[in-house]
Amino acid sequence: MPQRDTRKIGLARALSKLGYCSRSHAEEIIREGRVSLNGKIRRNAETPVHLTRDKIEVDGKPIELSEKAYLMMNKPRGLITTASDEKGRETIYSILKNRESLPWLAPVGRLDKASEGLLLLTNDSEWGARITDPETHLDKTYHVQIARVADDDFTQTLMRGIRIEAAEILKAKRATVLRAGEKNCWLEITLDEGKNRHIRRMFGALDVEVLRLIRIAIGPLALGTLPKGQARSLTSQEKKSLDHAMTRRRHP
Repeated sequence: MPQRDTRKIGLARALSKLGYCSRSHAEEIIREGRVSLNGKIRRNAETPVHLTRDKIEVDGKPIELSEKAYLMMNKPRGLITTASDEKGRETIYSILKNRESLPWLAPVGRLDKASEGLLLLTNDSEWGARITDPETHLDKTYHVQIARVADDDFTQTLMRGIRIEAAEILKAKRATVLRAGEKNCWLEITLDEGKNRHIRRMFGALDVEVLRLIRIAIGPLALGTLPKGQARSLTSQEKKSLDHAMTRRRHP
C-alpha cells in the first residue's frame, strides 16, 4: 500500500511553488495579512503547508497549482535579472509584460546587468534548481569580447584555472579564440561550474577587461535566432533535450 505524502513546506515557499509569485513577494503579502490558509489569515511565512491538502487564498481568491511553463529569453544588456529593483532600474520582466496569460516565472540562474543572451525562466522550481546545480555539470557556453588579444597560452591559462582566493580556483572547461583584432578579441568559453560572476571574476583576476559577455547556449539549448529583447516558450523537444542532458551528466 503506498505511503501518504505528509511533507510540508513553509507558506511563502508554497506560494512560489504554486507559481503565484516569488518567495520574497510571498513573504511581503503574508506580512500584510493578505494570505489565508484553510480560511484563517496567516502572517508567518514559515507556517507549514501541505500543498495537496491545504487551501491557500490570496485576497480571498483560491490559489491552485499553475501549469508548468518553460521559457527562453534573449536578455539585452542593461536589464536586471530580478522581479523588482529598489533603484527603479528596468528588469527582465519588462520583456514579459504583454504576456498576461503566463504564470509567475522565476529566472533560472542569473545574468548580470551588463551581460546578454540566453536566460531561462520557469515556475518549475525543482527543474530550475537542477539546471543551476553544480552537481549537474550542465555546460553553459559564452561568447566573450575582451580588451586584449589572446593566444594559446592565454586560453590554456583559463582552462588550467586562476586562483581567486586561497580556497577558490576559477577555470573554463573550454576556451578558444573566435576572432581577433589589433587590441581585442572574441573568445568562446564553456563552463560546467557556473559560480557567481564566474567569467568576470576570472578575467578580473588577470586584469583583463570584459567588453561584452553573451551566453549563447545552456547544454544542448542554443540561443539561435531569437531576437534580442524577446522571449518564447521552449518546444517540447528542447525541454526533453535539456532533461536528457542533465540525466546523462548525472549518470555517465
